[in-house]
Amino acid sequence: MNAVHHITPLGKFKWLLKREYWENRGGFLRAPLVAGGISLLLSMMAIIAGLFAAHRAAENGDLHINGVNVNGLDLGLLTQHVSPEDMARFGEGMNVTLLLSSAWPFITLAFVVFFYCLGALYDDRRDRSVLFWKSLPVSDAATVAAKAVAATLLVPALALAVATLAYVAFLLVVCLWALLHGFNALPAVLAAHPLGMFVRLLAILPVGALWALPTVGWLLFWSAWARSKPFLWAVLLPCLALFANWWIGLLGGPHVSGDLRLAAILGRLLFSVMPGSWMSSSAVSVGGVHLSFDVDDDHVLGSFDPAHIYGLLATPNLWIGVVAGLALLAAATWIRGRRIETAV
Repeated sequence: MNAVHHITPLGKFKWLLKREYWENRGGFLRAPLVAGGISLLLSMMAIIAGLFAAHRAAENGDLHINGVNVNGLDLGLLTQHVSPEDMARFGEGMNVTLLLSSAWPFITLAFVVFFYCLGALYDDRRDRSVLFWKSLPVSDAATVAAKAVAATLLVPALALAVATLAYVAFLLVVCLWALLHGFNALPAVLAAHPLGMFVRLLAILPVGALWALPTVGWLLFWSAWARSKPFLWAVLLPCLALFANWWIGLLGGPHVSGDLRLAAILGRLLFSVMPGSWMSSSAVSVGGVHLSFDVDDDHVLGSFDPAHIYGLLATPNLWIGVVAGLALLAAATWIRGRRIETAV
C-alpha cells in the first residue's frame, strides 16, 4: 500500500515560488546577467582607456606620483611611492566599484519587477491558465503572496548574486593585469573589504523588500482588477490624479499640499522598486538622536552600515507604505478570488 505524502503549506509556497521563477526565468535571471555583463564590459573598457592614458602620460613625462616623474608603468616600482593612506583610498574606490557594478543589474531589476507585477495576475486570466491554477488546492492568498515575495525578495537576491559575480570577475581581471605588470594587487583588494560590502548589500534586501511593498501591491492590484491594459490603469491614474490636484490648486480649490505632498505619495506607489529609492527617506530623528544616511559619506562602508540601514525601520514613511502595500495585496487577493473572466 503506497504511503500518501501530504504537502505542507510551506511546501506549497516553495513550489509556488519555483513556478514564478520557471515562468519568468528570462526576466529574473537572464536580464540581470546581461546587465552584469554590460557592466563588466564597461569596466574593462574603462581600464583599457585608463591604461592608454597612463602610457601616453608616461611617454610624455607627464606622469608624476608624489613629485616623482614616472617614465614607465612598472607597477612594482610605482607602488613603492604609494602611502598607506593611498591604499586605503584605493580600497574605498573598490567599494564604490562594487556599488557601480551592482547598479546595472539592480536597475534592470526595477524594470523586471515593475512589468512582472503588472502581468502576474492579468496574464493568468488572459491565457486562461487561471482556471487550471484555481483547480489546484492552492489558495488565492498563497498565490498572490508568492508573487509578492518573488518580486520583493527573490528577484533582488538574484540581482545581487549576478552583481557579485560581475564584481568578482572584475577583481580577477584587475589582479591578473597587475600581476603581469609586476604588482601583487591582493593586499589592495583585501583592503577594499569586498566581503563586508557584500554583507551590507545583502542586509539591504529585507529593508528594500519592505520599502517596495507599496509599488508591488499597487501593481498587483491593477493586474488583478484590469480587464485590459493594466499599465494604463496603474500609471495613468496617478498621473491624472497629480494633474487634477495641480489644476484644482491653480484654480484656488481644495487640494493636497504641504506635508501631504501628492507627488511624493504617488512616487511611493510607482517608484519604490527603484534601487536606492529608500535613501530619499534616510534621515530621521529618533529619541533626539539624528540618524543620517548620506551616500556621499567619505567611507562607503559606513554609509551602508547595518545600523544606518535598519534605522529606516524607525521611520513612519516605511511603515505607512507597508500597511498600504499589504492592504493592496489583500484587495488583489479578494479580486482574484472573484474575477476569473478572460482578460482581453
